[in-house]
Amino acid sequence: MRLAAIDIGSNAVRCQISNVFKFEDHILFKRVEYIRYPMRLGEDVFASGVISKAKTEKFIKLLHALHLLMEVHEVHDYMICATSAMRSATNAHEILHEVQKKLGLHIQVIDGTTEADLINLVIRQQLDDKNYLHIDVGGGSTEFNIYVNRMKVASQSFEQGSIRHMQGEDSMEIWHAMQAWVTENAKLHHVSRAIGTGGNINKIYDMARKAGGKPIFRKQIEEVVEHISSLTMEERVKVLLLNADRADVIVPAAEIYLSAMKWAHLESMLVPQVGLKDGILQSLYERHQGATHHHFKLDF
Repeated sequence: MRLAAIDIGSNAVRCQISNVFKFEDHILFKRVEYIRYPMRLGEDVFASGVISKAKTEKFIKLLHALHLLMEVHEVHDYMICATSAMRSATNAHEILHEVQKKLGLHIQVIDGTTEADLINLVIRQQLDDKNYLHIDVGGGSTEFNIYVNRMKVASQSFEQGSIRHMQGEDSMEIWHAMQAWVTENAKLHHVSRAIGTGGNINKIYDMARKAGGKPIFRKQIEEVVEHISSLTMEERVKVLLLNADRADVIVPAAEIYLSAMKWAHLESMLVPQVGLKDGILQSLYERHQGATHHHFKLDF
């Protein structure tokens, strides 16, 4: 079976096409195609409340290209999920209708809870018997989850992300609410480690040269961020080889991760390098096969 997941985020659009194999009690997702395009829908939405006509036209062209790619790969099924920027855009309905009419593609605009639930499908496989605070920072929202004995016992989504923070579109009220939620729940559930997802923490993890599966410590994250902050945008792109759309949001995103770790008094974080697209793929598979009791393995 070949499945496709498209994640329409506030910063980038990601498309992953994977073959799905079953062996004994294991399900293997083998990636055959992955595309990430820096659409930056959040730049428009968080400043003006709407997605501009120019960006809408580019967005539809991108989805047309991804539609053709899915046809070429003979994808059996797909799911397209849009998150914070599309949730916030006042003209989202018109854009989604145009995509449906022109391309025949259905886009689901999911709320923060659903976004967290999809990511949960892959996160729970990475956990041991520690109690975890899961931090997922996107361009427009941040999701927090608490795991005890590999089970999610608390969760909350906040409309605060790296692009909002970078643009100064966040509010102290939301920051205080985030701090209160993390502080209270980390203490209540005796959380001892963080687990982080999102493109920016993945990049920081790589830059710290951590071996896969090993935790990164808060001090190491701070050292990487301090180094990035000391460079100009041009240097971040030409010296660190960061994508231009990563170079400007990575520090604002890191401030959210680090703040949450400090509020919870945590010194280490696992970074499994999975995200919404992986959760979408597993959700698709479960929908087709009822595979809720299988062990999943992702192959990158």
